[in-house]
Amino acid sequence: MGKRKSKAKPAAKKRMDKLDTVFCCPFCNHGSSVECRIDMKNLIGEAVCSICQENFSTTITALTEPIDVYSEWIDECERVNTVDDDGA
Repeated sequence: MGKRKSKAKPAAKKRMDKLDTVFCCPFCNHGSSVECRIDMKNLIGEAVCSICQENFSTTITALTEPIDVYSEWIDECERVNTVDDDGA
């Protein structure tokens, strides 16, 4: 004897969109000029602007994405600017 067919459909897999690796430069405000690269071998994340040649490097973990490197760069820029404003 055969089994009855179930009417339940299999769960659809959710498609994850890829995150950006190119961003706007905080120094020259040129759109899509900052490229973030991740070196998992040396655990270094680097963001470099192709227009004004500004760069930022940070240590990363296995879960770090390019957006995380860019966000750390923006946070560091804001931290430096607030320290300069407080000291002046």
